[in-house]
Amino acid sequence: MATSGKAGIPSGVMKALDPRQLKPDSMETERILTVLDETIVKLEITRLISRITGSLERYARMLGPEITSSLLEHQKLSMAVRDLLASPGDEEPVRAVEQRLKCSLRNILRLFLANPLLYHGLKYQVPVKESPADVFIKAFMEFRDFTLERLLTSPDEEEEKIKFMKRISLRVEKNMETISALREELAAVIQTRDEEVNRKDKTIENLKTSMEALAKDFKAEIQQIMKEGEKQQKEDEKASQDRCARLKQDIQHLEVQFSALVLEHRASELVLMKEKCKAEREIHEWVQKYDIEMSEKQTTYEEIQAVYNEEKEQLSLLMEKHALLLQEYTAIEEERRMLKEKEEEAAREEARRNDAATCIQAFWKGYLVRSIYKAILKKGKGKGKGKK
Repeated sequence: MATSGKAGIPSGVMKALDPRQLKPDSMETERILTVLDETIVKLEITRLISRITGSLERYARMLGPEITSSLLEHQKLSMAVRDLLASPGDEEPVRAVEQRLKCSLRNILRLFLANPLLYHGLKYQVPVKESPADVFIKAFMEFRDFTLERLLTSPDEEEEKIKFMKRISLRVEKNMETISALREELAAVIQTRDEEVNRKDKTIENLKTSMEALAKDFKAEIQQIMKEGEKQQKEDEKASQDRCARLKQDIQHLEVQFSALVLEHRASELVLMKEKCKAEREIHEWVQKYDIEMSEKQTTYEEIQAVYNEEKEQLSLLMEKHALLLQEYTAIEEERRMLKEKEEEAAREEARRNDAATCIQAFWKGYLVRSIYKAILKKGKGKGKGKK
């Protein structure tokens, strides 16, 4: 259910709801976060200073002479400020000492920030009780996450987050209504169950009353039955003892018979043992013979397998040659087809040329015939004029 619920949440809303998924996307954002993180570290160091100065001899070797002297100076200034605030007087000395105290605190923070390993080591070694400073630091961390969220959340993501929260609110209201209805239904079911239980309790009470009455009525009969049962038990015990004595006698008789049978069949057992040994020797010989035959057959099988592999390789070579020949045959067929097409094209071209030549010859023959005919006609006309 948790997985399916997360699957329906948009990525922008998930970033806004979980600040740990947010990452700085600009130099200004990184600078702001750096300032906030440094402020958190300074607050945590400031919280540790009071505990360290209270046990300064214990941590002097870890802190070093410079930080130790700074902490001693800071402790003296803190006590001076406390004394000045306790006694009423002029405010100028108080301000001067407070200013020196602030400078001392900044110097201590500078020394600790210059040695982060020292700060982390003290953080886990110095015991610090819960104080209002922890509440303030926690609130400041939440402010840092909120600032990061606001810096990295665009207006569209903010609007998407608001819509998502509205949808969540509506879903929560619907779930609350469903839960209320289920609670009412559960209350009705519980009431029905309680009524049924009360009814069954009354029935059980009635049955107990009737059983007590029956017990009183049949108490004498029960005592009579118990007496008869005791008498029958004694008779059964006596009969059982008699039966046990007879069984012991039968067991002794059977043991005697068993011993006689063992002595009687020991010779036949020896014969069977000899036959068993003989059969085992024969089986061993047959197994050795079978192993020899199987080794010979294995050798024959390996020779046949070698011949088979060689023939298989030859067959693969023949198949490759056949494939090459088939390719060459296909290429030759393609060349023949192309030559045949060229020959057919040349024959058609030759036929077209012959047809053209025939047409030209026929044209010239007709032209010559017409010319001769015209010449004959002209000559005939000339002769006729001469005769006249």
